This record gives sequence, structure tokens and C-alpha cells, in this order.
Amino acid sequence: MVKKLVVLSGAGISAESGIKTFRDADGLWEGHDIMEVASPIGFAKNPELVLDFYNKRRAQLLEVQPNLAHEILAELEQNFEVHIITQNVDDLHERAGSKNVIHLHGELLKVRSVYNEQIILDWKTDLFLGDLDQFGNQLRPHIVWFGEEVPAMEKALEIVEQADILLVIGTSLQVYPAAGLINYVNQNIPVYYIDPKPATIYDLPNPLEVMPFAATEGMKILKDLLIR
Repeated sequence: MVKKLVVLSGAGISAESGIKTFRDADGLWEGHDIMEVASPIGFAKNPELVLDFYNKRRAQLLEVQPNLAHEILAELEQNFEVHIITQNVDDLHERAGSKNVIHLHGELLKVRSVYNEQIILDWKTDLFLGDLDQFGNQLRPHIVWFGEEVPAMEKALEIVEQADILLVIGTSLQVYPAAGLINYVNQNIPVYYIDPKPATIYDLPNPLEVMPFAATEGMKILKDLLIR
């Protein structure tokens, strides 16, 4: 029976590809207050600012490549059934070759209708006011903003509950509900946590190995551990 390796990944795994992490120490994102560019209220107030903000993120994403940490996770599919649940909105896991990726917070290279969130389109260029769905409604970034539901959460919970091994990588475990997923893993399952500044995990009954490394370094060590 092939073991199921479930991975919770955050901004830290993409940082080594050159993608800036979600917010700086001062809580600003590229100089903007988070609520200006990542909330429905911000979008209603100044849609041009929000679209421009994501246009810049999208353009940057198309210039970077997956790093060794992404690549090792894809390679591990030869030995494990790997499921990646990511908070990241980039497509670097997929570009590295990972087959099973759930994006909790949406995807930069997709847009959706403001009227019907089931209308989702692939999108690699800039998005402007006046770009409409087939029914004439404005398109917006396919990103889960603060205050919005996380539609993929239910599926993510199911997958975590079935894990044989859980890996948490590149996340400060501060953003909920994503950070709460770790509490749904079976109690006897080993948990590995790779992050250069790992958060303290309280009250987790599982065997826990904290690896205080950057993602690429940590994945090299973990690959040897898991395959051995």
C-alpha cells in the first residue's frame, strides 16, 4: 500500500523562487494595507488599484521558476501518493510536476466573474475594468480575499484526515482556517515541519519533527529521511 503524504505549503516554499512572501514585518503588502488589496471592501472602493496590484503579481509570477523544494515534492510522487494543499496562489507546484494540488486561497493565473464564482477563466495577461464574462459581468482575480469563504476547505480536511505522513512547509501557521488543518491529522501520524522560523506548535499529540531550515534545504534532508 502506497503511503499518503499530505503537504501543507505556504509562502516560504515560493520565497526561494523570488516570490515575495505575503506581507512584510510591518503588515504591509508591497506598501499597501492588506485590506486595500485583499478584501471585497477594498475592491468595491478602488477596483483599479486592486486589479493593478494583482497584475503586477501575475507578471512577476511568469518570470520566476519552481525551486528545488517544489521539484523534490514532485519527485516524491514516485514513492508516495502526494497531495499538496497550498496557501499559495502561484502555480509553481504544478510547474514542478506535482499532480494533486489544492489552492486554498485561489490562483493568480485565473480570474472569475464577480456575479457567479463558478465562472472561472485561465488568465495570464493583465486584467482591467471592462474585462467581462460571457454574460457581461466584470471579471476579478480568482483569489480568496479576507472575509470570503474558503471553498476548497472541505476537500482539504478530507485529505488531511487520510494522511499517513503530514508535512508542513514554509508557513508560519498564522492564517486561519488553513493553519487549523494540522489539528485534523490522525493522532499517530508523523508530522514534519520545515520553516526557517518555525512557529511553536502547542497541544499536537503527534510525533513532531521540527526542521528549522529554508524550504530547499529542509526538503533535501526530508527526502533522504522518507525514502530511507
